[in-house]
Amino acid sequence: MSFGNQGARVWSKTGEREMPKCLKSSVKYPQSVMVWGAMSAAGVGPLCFIKGRVNAASYQEILEHFMLPSAEKLYGDEDFIFQHDLAPAHSAKTTGKWFTNHGITVLNWPANSPDLNPIENLWDIGKRELRDTRPNTLDELKVAIEAFWVSITPQQCHRLIASTPHRIEAVISAKGFPTKY
Repeated sequence: MSFGNQGARVWSKTGEREMPKCLKSSVKYPQSVMVWGAMSAAGVGPLCFIKGRVNAASYQEILEHFMLPSAEKLYGDEDFIFQHDLAPAHSAKTTGKWFTNHGITVLNWPANSPDLNPIENLWDIGKRELRDTRPNTLDELKVAIEAFWVSITPQQCHRLIASTPHRIEAVISAKGFPTKY
């Protein structure tokens, strides 16, 4: 997921354009960062801030150093099914082999279905919460994202996951078109 300071557009009335109370400073080149995180009904795992592009090899490094510790924290010795989208790094043959070698079942996933993925809603909540923080530096943005992430409760995660049957029904009713999720 990518986070950035995109700010809101503001329409002003005639004569208000340059009034100090109507002006807010902005960042000319907004900061953005790509983040990987995991969630389950038990809560969230550690975040990974990603530098550069993600290919199959770098994704497998993220899985090794962040997903496995997240799974240990969230599931212990219990089995689980891992869900990710069909990004090229995720669907690469070597990534599939990585999951097989680690004995991890991956959910068979339809393409272009973010409304069925609870973590996408969690990222959306985070973006809405961060909208007004308007960080000016990459470090400020990372701190804001980390603060949001640690504030997530297991109850929030459980509610998002428990809504999956409703999401599926909504997608079926919408015949694959966008839903409120």
